[in-house]
Amino acid sequence: MARASAVDRVQEVYATSYRRLVGQLTGVTGDPVEAEDAVMEAFARAVNSSRSFLAADNPEAWLRTVAVNVTRTRWRRSRFFRDVSHRLVAQQSYADLPDDRIALLAALRQLPAAQREAIALHHLADLSVHEVADAVGAPVGTVKARLARGRTALAALLAEPDTATPTERSPR
Repeated sequence: MARASAVDRVQEVYATSYRRLVGQLTGVTGDPVEAEDAVMEAFARAVNSSRSFLAADNPEAWLRTVAVNVTRTRWRRSRFFRDVSHRLVAQQSYADLPDDRIALLAALRQLPAAQREAIALHHLADLSVHEVADAVGAPVGTVKARLARGRTALAALLAEPDTATPTERSPR
């Protein structure tokens, strides 16, 4: 009976949190398919670790932490495959997204993983700096530094190439 109530609770949280978690993890991973897979694995682990999941004060935060850890493990285990697969399928995967969203995801993929995680969790998941620190297991000061560096890098990556004033442009 306890197992059935755990499954019911997971289904309830799934109904309210799945899309939001996938959106947040898309920012972390830079890949909507990878994000969906990590979130689904987090939900599967919730069913498997029902006592831990049911004891969590914030089930969505529990799932997000598990999903972030799943992506970290995958990054460590499949670095070569991930780099090759992004070059092969990136354009097809994002064909239905607006151009600005594609540009943002492409820029996020260019950031180091730690900066990408901090940016995605803070800005896309709307977590406070303290919550991001808890989710990634880093000190608050480290998260603040990652956010600052990530924002600076994103600004440079997303800057319009033709934003220089006429006096700053080189003569033809």
